[in-house]
Amino acid sequence: MAEQIVNDKRYQNKNNDSLKETVVAVNRVAKVVKGGKRFSFSALVVVGDEAGRVGCGIGKANEVQSAIQKGSTHATKHMISVKLKGVTIPHEIIGVSGSGKVLLKPAASGTGVIAGGVVRAVLEAVGIRDILTKSMRSSNPFNVVYATLSALKSLRLKEDVAKIREKEVLEI
Repeated sequence: MAEQIVNDKRYQNKNNDSLKETVVAVNRVAKVVKGGKRFSFSALVVVGDEAGRVGCGIGKANEVQSAIQKGSTHATKHMISVKLKGVTIPHEIIGVSGSGKVLLKPAASGTGVIAGGVVRAVLEAVGIRDILTKSMRSSNPFNVVYATLSALKSLRLKEDVAKIREKEVLEI
């Protein structure tokens, strides 16, 4: 039983960075015990500063708000930096995680974010404004979020590739 909840919230963390928090999914989890079933909630949360940093986290607790808070804390601690080219990505890339597979393509200025709900949450948290995406395998929000983060983590700029190959940017 998965509920799709999209909830945006801004707050100030210790570094005075304004972070955008989005709750992507909330699941009710049942544990069978001697007296019956014990229910708890797991929440998938995406956090980003809309300037090239993003993280995701899963929180589990007996109450929804506690699960969201735990997920947000985990996401804030495990943020990654993303290489951007203006408000889009530098090149086309495919991200894979588990059964999730996501294609990300750079788009011309003014295109907007063409993406499904889960991928859109991650891309907006990063600060990407023009991009084309396609979720190709799983529709499970957990796998899709991790596949999107995998793709964003693998992005490289021309300058980085030139430095690795020990060549000039114009030679590439």
